[in-house]
Amino acid sequence: MLILMSSDSSETFVVEIPPLTGVHAEPFSFGKMVRQMKFFGPAAVVASLSLGAGETIMATGLGSWSEYKLLWLLLLSVLVRGVFVTYLIGRYTAITGQGIGYRLVMLPGPRGWLLLAILTAEVGLLSMGLTTIAKPCGNLITYLLFDMLPEGWTFGLWENIWTTVLMAAAMLFSLLVSYRALERQQIVICGIVVVGTVIAGLLVQPDLQKLITGVVSFGVMPEVPQWAPTAARDEYVLVLVTIFGYVGGSLSGYLAYSNWVGLSGWGLNSHKQINQIRDLSGKSSRVDYLPEDPDQARRMRILLSSLRWDVGMGAVVLFVVTAAFLTAGAAVLYPRQQAIGNNAWELLTKQAGIWAEIHDFLVPVYYLAVAAAMWGTLACIPEAITRVSHSFMCAIWPRFESFPRRRLHMLIVGWFFLTSLIWIWTGLTFNLLTQIAAFLTANLGLSVVCICVVYFNWTLPALYRPRWWMTLGGYYLQSYCFYVLQVVPWDSHENCLQLFHKRVR
Repeated sequence: MLILMSSDSSETFVVEIPPLTGVHAEPFSFGKMVRQMKFFGPAAVVASLSLGAGETIMATGLGSWSEYKLLWLLLLSVLVRGVFVTYLIGRYTAITGQGIGYRLVMLPGPRGWLLLAILTAEVGLLSMGLTTIAKPCGNLITYLLFDMLPEGWTFGLWENIWTTVLMAAAMLFSLLVSYRALERQQIVICGIVVVGTVIAGLLVQPDLQKLITGVVSFGVMPEVPQWAPTAARDEYVLVLVTIFGYVGGSLSGYLAYSNWVGLSGWGLNSHKQINQIRDLSGKSSRVDYLPEDPDQARRMRILLSSLRWDVGMGAVVLFVVTAAFLTAGAAVLYPRQQAIGNNAWELLTKQAGIWAEIHDFLVPVYYLAVAAAMWGTLACIPEAITRVSHSFMCAIWPRFESFPRRRLHMLIVGWFFLTSLIWIWTGLTFNLLTQIAAFLTANLGLSVVCICVVYFNWTLPALYRPRWWMTLGGYYLQSYCFYVLQVVPWDSHENCLQLFHKRVR
């Protein structure tokens, strides 16, 4: 119900929070918890966006020369992206009914300046990230089929051909499926990847004590061994910044999460008059249409349980897969001093060969998990970018609403495919492609967005603000990551946690 209330100076709309229905209206029980797991969907898409180069290549390579000592870095990335950023973005949309782009456009300065900066970086650079996912797969396909391929062409030529074919197939697939079909696909992919990586992780028999120590040793920067990849020895901090940026996926996935929360009808988005509410919210940065009623605010918190379950399960998937791949590198490669990273295109092939020496069963499990992870990432990115681009453009220029999202999707897919051909065939290195994309979009861009969504949630009416620890945690963790990985000089990293605490105080 949308109620119009008159006052002396203006007219104010007060929105009634939707009633509790379905599983939200049930009392607590084990069966209710099981049924709430069905909310897992949008976060599965976000998680699958990152289950590509960040987990399958970078995490394993990291473990191969640092053992378990930098597992805390992966956990930190998951906490910042998979928990705080995802939840706070989704929470703002669930409570207000407003897409995050329509709030970001109201920031001080020229209209939409931040949105345009994000779109320019994401659309311009994401094809680099796609290439770092597709080309290792092309290398693997060439390795498996090379003896059956026609003679006369080199391994490198076939690698580029298969990479191009795979990229074309993924881009075409993204045009043929709806978001709902994509969501169901990504849930299956997350299940396959989690089961496969857990099985593989158990079979390599990790050192549990070192694993647990690596998880909780925040701020510890281990010495780089002489046999580590050249990049790790010469560009230590840059390598860690890149890994931190890639684990958890690109900025577009988190921004698109706002749209997917709206499509799922969570929170205020299930209101019968949600279109009018969105029109209202787009006229002012003040969210003054929520009722100042403790009972209705409590109802909203209950409705947010769908969001919490989705975000929580997505974060678990992300961390389990990330930790499993790092464990593989730490348990298998580190003892043999076989750090892989100088030619990352071959990492998938070399991993399979090494795992075969442990148990033949690991090879098909590994191939299945890696193929599912990388296909999921390639197929999801165009959908995420299209939704973010269309939403942002409509926020900046309302007339863009009439531009069909399907046509925009086709344009973005075509752009990604054509620009990826440049990166595939010009022979740019894996490190260069990942470092450029990770710094500008995954680290710098996400830091800005995280600060904004923390502020947006804190400016909600008092009854609808997040818990203090959620607000503080989002700000503190993101600030800590930026400070440690991009500001503190290398000779101070050993005491970075103490230095950060001192700086904050």
